[in-house]
Amino acid sequence: MTATDRSTELITVAAQAAADKLAHDIIAYDVSDVLSITDAFLLASAPNDRQVKSIVDEIEEQLNKQLGAKPVRREGDRDARWILLDYVDIVVHVQHSEERVFYALERLWKDCPEIELPADAKATRGKAAEHAEQRAAEEADLDGELR
Repeated sequence: MTATDRSTELITVAAQAAADKLAHDIIAYDVSDVLSITDAFLLASAPNDRQVKSIVDEIEEQLNKQLGAKPVRREGDRDARWILLDYVDIVVHVQHSEERVFYALERLWKDCPEIELPADAKATRGKAAEHAEQRAAEEADLDGELR
């Protein structure tokens, strides 16, 4: 069994919306062969809580506007460290970069086929690592200035 056309369409719109809000490391997996509760997962991350919320809001808005889809459940808003949108056919996970590294959902689903994403979404791969390196360099510079 593979993800339905509807699931793929939802994933594509959600991935583009995430990319438009500068999400990092967007990836989607077809989990239909291993889970009966959904067809696909979309994973994305951001370097801060505010951006996580912004990405989720944009995904929700675009899926509703373009496809008339509304989530049946939205979890994690309070802390905005890991927000989950459940559309039944797909589940969207937008995580703070630290949670993304800690929970490493990609390890769990790496054996599942990846779903083809729009070019903008693919271009986000590796952005979290770039951001972390840049932040570490800025902190090192600041440390040097304080000494």
